[in-house]
Amino acid sequence: MSTIRVVSPGMQTTVQDLGRFGWAHFGISASGAADAFALRAGNLLAGNAENAAAIEMTLMGAAFEFDAATVIALTGSDFGAGLPLWTAVEVKAGQILRCGASQSGARCYLCVRGGIAIPKVMGSASTHVITSVGGRPLRAGDVLPVGNEAIRRPRPAAKYVPQLGDGPLRVTDGPQAENFADDLYRGVYSVSEESNRMGLRLRGPAIASAAGQMLTEGAPLGAVQVPPDGQPIILFVEHQTTGGYPKPANVISADFRRLGQLRPRDQVAFERVTIEQALRVLQQQEQWLYGL
Repeated sequence: MSTIRVVSPGMQTTVQDLGRFGWAHFGISASGAADAFALRAGNLLAGNAENAAAIEMTLMGAAFEFDAATVIALTGSDFGAGLPLWTAVEVKAGQILRCGASQSGARCYLCVRGGIAIPKVMGSASTHVITSVGGRPLRAGDVLPVGNEAIRRPRPAAKYVPQLGDGPLRVTDGPQAENFADDLYRGVYSVSEESNRMGLRLRGPAIASAAGQMLTEGAPLGAVQVPPDGQPIILFVEHQTTGGYPKPANVISADFRRLGQLRPRDQVAFERVTIEQALRVLQQQEQWLYGL
C-alpha cells in the first residue's frame, strides 16, 4: 500500500468524504467536505467513487510527499500548486506537492486515485473538527495510506467547470419565514472572522423578527438563523442538529458549494427562489457531474 506523508499541514487540512449520515438524533451532524461538489468531481476525475476520502485544505494549503507514482486531481479553489485544476494528473514517486495560500476561494481538494484509506467512524472517514469525531486536522509527519478503491480509469480535464458566480446566495423560505419582513433580501453582509465549519457568521444590517420564543427544532445544513442580535448565521457542515433561533430561509443545495468557498470578509447577499427553481439548478449541477 502506497502512502502520502504530510510535509507541512497548512492552516486546517483534514481528511473528508461526503459525511456521516443517520446520527443527527445523537447530536452529530454529517460533517464531510465543505465543498462537496469539488470533492465529488475530483474523485470522479481520479477514477474513484465520488464518496472516496480525500484531503481538504482551507485558506492555506499543505505540502505532501508521495512515496509511489499515482494519479491525483486538484479541485475547488486555486492554491497555487503549479498543477492544472479539475483534471487527472500523474505524480511521481518521491514528488512533493506544495500548495500555498488560496488565490480564489476558501478550499482546495486533493483527491488521490484509490482514496485515502483511513478507518471509518460511524460509516465515514470525515473529520468532524468541532467534536474530533473521526480524527483531527493533519499535522506534519502524518502518513496517510492510499487505498485501492478506484473503480474506473482517470478522466481527462473537464471541458468546462460550472462557475461559482458572484451573485446573491439563492434561498428558499425557511419554517419561520412568515415572521420576517424582507430585511434579509435588502442587505449586504460580510463573512465574519468568527466563522468556522459549524456556522458562517455574517455581519451587516440587523434583521428584525417577531417577538417571543420558539420551541427547539431540527436544524438543517444551509439554514439561515437569526439570533436575538439580528446578525444572521448560515449553518454549515458541522452545524448543531437542533436549535431555537428562527429561520427565515435556507440556502439551496446547488449553492452549498458556494458556502464552502466563502472566506472571511467576503460579501454575501440573498435572493429568494422557488423550490422548482432550486431543483432545476441542482439538476443541471448533477448532470455536469454525471458527464465526468
